[in-house]
Parts: sequence; C-alpha cells; structure tokens
Amino acid sequence: MTTRHLYLARHGAADAFGELTDLGHRQASLLGERLAALPIDNVWHSPLPRAVASAHELAKHLPDAPMAEAAELIDHVPFVPDPADTPGPWAGFFDGYEADEAAEGRRLADALVARFTQVPDEAAPDTHEVLVTHAFQIAWLIRHALDAPPSRWLGLNSGNTALTVIHYRTGLPPAIVMFNDMSHLPPDLRWTGFPPGTRP
Repeated sequence: MTTRHLYLARHGAADAFGELTDLGHRQASLLGERLAALPIDNVWHSPLPRAVASAHELAKHLPDAPMAEAAELIDHVPFVPDPADTPGPWAGFFDGYEADEAAEGRRLADALVARFTQVPDEAAPDTHEVLVTHAFQIAWLIRHALDAPPSRWLGLNSGNTALTVIHYRTGLPPAIVMFNDMSHLPPDLRWTGFPPGTRP
C-alpha cells in the first residue's frame, strides 16, 4: 500500500513584525533534528518570512531534501462560517470580512487540499513531505482529513514547530498519526503560539 506522509509544522515563534525570533530559530532547528532520520523528499514552505526562515533552519538538517515555496501554504482564513455556525468568542474575529475576501480564502484552502492531500497511485513509491506553514492551514488540513464540517477548523491551534502527521493511503481515508506533538522541544520552548495559561 502506497502512503503519502505529510509532516505539518507551524513556523517557529515570531515577533510582532512576522520575523522569526532567536527562540523560533532554536525551535525550527530542533524540529529539523527530529526529522533528519526520515527519508524526506521535499520541504515546502509558506511565502511569509517566518515560515521561510523556519524552513531554512530545519533544512540544515535535511541536506538532501529540495526546498521550495508553495503559495497555497500562505497564512489566510480558509473558511468564514455563517454567523449561526460561529462560536460566540470567534464572532468578532470575522467582522469586516468582505465576500470577495472570504471567497479568496476558500479558493486558497481548496488549492491547498488539491495539491497536498491527493492519494498516491498504488504503483508509486511512498513519499515524505514537510509543510512549514501556519496554524490555520494545519487546522484546515486536519478538518479535511476528518471530513468535518468546514467551520470545524475553528479551535484547532498548533504550537510553534509542533509536529502534525497525516497519512494518505490508497483505498483508505486519511489517518491522523499525531497532532501538535512538541516532544522534540524542551519545556521552555513549548506552548508558544498559544494564549498564556497553565500547561500540562
């Protein structure tokens, strides 16, 4: 059975201007160390600077894997739900979204799914691809893998450089192997990208 292995990672911690911080560089390097033992075929990254820098950092540990930009991985809102389907705390987040902006977000989300979730041909070899992207895009791919309603991407957050793995296999539904795993990070580098709070 042929498997397409997708390794999804949010970029490292960034500053208010969207640039990777020293902490973010460390996080990305540690993710690269974790992935170094795998037969990675490609590293794809969002065009935004925080994702580009993260991909370059982890690619130092994957010298044989080609790295390239994928426009579909850019940070965007993948789906604007109807007000009736929007949890109360999220309602204000969508204020001001115009119909054309929402349509463009959905177009990008559909393009992301079309490019990276196709099931391989049975005769093809397994592939292993790293996607360095953003929290909303990881949430959208998880939602798609679960065949959940479009609005269910809300509330799925990812820590900086946390690892999510999805397998796409011939003849089977997608398998979420892990979500938001931070075991490659020491405790002081975990949970960035989330609101402050008590952590396990």
